Amino acid sequence: MVDVKMGDCWSITKDQFDNLEKHTQWGIEFVERYNKFVKDRTDIEISYAKQLRNLSKKYQPKRNSKEEEEQKYTSCRAFLAVLNEMNDYAGQHEVIAENLSGLIFAELSRYIQELKQERKLHFQEGRRAQQHIESCWKQLDASKRRFERDCKEAERAQQHFEKMDADFNVTKADVEKARQQALTRQQMASDSKGEYSSILQNFNKEQHEHYYTNIPNIFQKIQDLDERRIVKIGESMKTFSEVDRQVIPIIGKCLDGITKAAESIDEKQDTQLVIEAFKSGFEQPGDVEFEDFSQAMKRTVSESSLSNSRSEGKQEPKSSKSKGKLWPFIKKNKLMSLLTSPHQPPPPPPSSSSPSAVPNGPQSPKQQKEPLSQRLNEFMTSKPKIHCFRSLKRGGSGPEDFSHLPPEQRRKKLQQKIDEINKEIQKEFDQRDALTKMKDVYIKNPQMGDPNSVDPRLAEIGQTIEKLRQEIQKFEAWLAEVEGRLPAKTDQPRRQSELYELQSTVVNNCAQDRESPDGSYTEEQNQDPQLKVAAQSEFDDEFDDEETLVTIGTCKAMYPFEGQNEGTIAMAEGETLSVIEEDKGDGWTRVRRSEDEEGYVPTSYVEVYLDKNAKGAMTYI
Repeated sequence: MVDVKMGDCWSITKDQFDNLEKHTQWGIEFVERYNKFVKDRTDIEISYAKQLRNLSKKYQPKRNSKEEEEQKYTSCRAFLAVLNEMNDYAGQHEVIAENLSGLIFAELSRYIQELKQERKLHFQEGRRAQQHIESCWKQLDASKRRFERDCKEAERAQQHFEKMDADFNVTKADVEKARQQALTRQQMASDSKGEYSSILQNFNKEQHEHYYTNIPNIFQKIQDLDERRIVKIGESMKTFSEVDRQVIPIIGKCLDGITKAAESIDEKQDTQLVIEAFKSGFEQPGDVEFEDFSQAMKRTVSESSLSNSRSEGKQEPKSSKSKGKLWPFIKKNKLMSLLTSPHQPPPPPPSSSSPSAVPNGPQSPKQQKEPLSQRLNEFMTSKPKIHCFRSLKRGGSGPEDFSHLPPEQRRKKLQQKIDEINKEIQKEFDQRDALTKMKDVYIKNPQMGDPNSVDPRLAEIGQTIEKLRQEIQKFEAWLAEVEGRLPAKTDQPRRQSELYELQSTVVNNCAQDRESPDGSYTEEQNQDPQLKVAAQSEFDDEFDDEETLVTIGTCKAMYPFEGQNEGTIAMAEGETLSVIEEDKGDGWTRVRRSEDEEGYVPTSYVEVYLDKNAKGAMTYI
């Protein structure tokens, strides 16, 4: 009965150790699994932070690029602020990864090793206790079996003695021997009984200590170990959340910064910057006057006189007055130059400059006459051209005085250049002051250096300052010239109205002109000669009072040009003429040979030398 109970206890104890060993092993594996989860989250945070930083860096404006110039707009500055906030946002994710790695992953990795070591010690202690109680039980079982055997042998020896003593045929010596043997067996049984009793008491004591002290202590240690593991998991999860919670305020500030950047966008300011950047300073055109074609117009000259004048002009191309009277619109007036400018593209230059290459000379454009009102409409609908755009194509970069830009843009560029030179001058002054102080120190303390060694550098700085001053005077002169030319807004309507009144007068005086077969204008034959002469004189006086175009440069003819059409002028190869109006993009340049003889020549036939300092160079932009 005892054997059954003890076997059951040992079996139960062994089973409990096996169950606890499996459970604690699962607990350690669970901690390792959670720790791996933290490691993967850390890797994700590091990768996310890296990608955010790369994203922010990718969209940062490049230095010395157009994107850096765009930072003047509030929307671009707001986007830059968003990129900076995203960079800080990425930094907070790096903080999360660092805290997860240091506070959880590294701590749990260390704790798992300690947990494994402690669990191993506890189960080793349990195994030793189990082995000890098993050895005690084996000792008790052996003592019990020996006591049982000795008792049985003593009983058999006693029965043999009694049998020998009852048998009269057995000698007394045999009986005595049997009696001594029975006594010996009884003594051995008595000794085995005492030993068994002692071992049993010791076993009961060991067993009580095993089941009531040792095993409960071991189980308690294993329980404490498992509870600490569970608590550690809970603390790690709490730390997991606290790591994120710690950076939430800073992330909130990053998001607030993004919101603030978005709220700082000012659409009015951005559009005003665009206006300031592209404002040209050109005058706005005035109202278009009504053209009345319902009334007949008076003639200025007769058809015969005009035809005679034209034929004489063709015979004497070098006569300035006859050429000037071919058409009353060929005058020194800007409007008339636009009206009489050839409408067809100029002829291409000859392949060779020698006369043999072009025996008949280049052909001037065969211009088809158009009504004067159509020319006025073209003039009104044409966009203003900047005379120096062509020089940009020829020379690459713009001239030093920025004359290729519109007036307002030129003024800004000149002001910017003046500011840059002022900064350079200030730097030179600072260097000169520093060197002067150094020289004073050398004079007071000769052992520190030679005062004369500073003089060459001071002289060099003085020369540099003088050059910069001359440079800034040059740019200030150009700036003053531009600011003086910028039109006042109050004068614009009056000037425009005067221009269109002049256009209306031209239309009313010339609407009934006729075209001759050769392309020239003719008048009716039955008109009164006195009226024609008076009208012609009045018409000429009207245009003679207009402002004379100023010479803006010279040109040299590279090829001969006959100038057979109206508005053109003949020239010989190598001849030098005065330029009074640049090419407006139509391929014709207006030149003057003498005081009154002027007209258009193909731009590709001449080599133009513009005078940048001419007052009239920017008059008709």
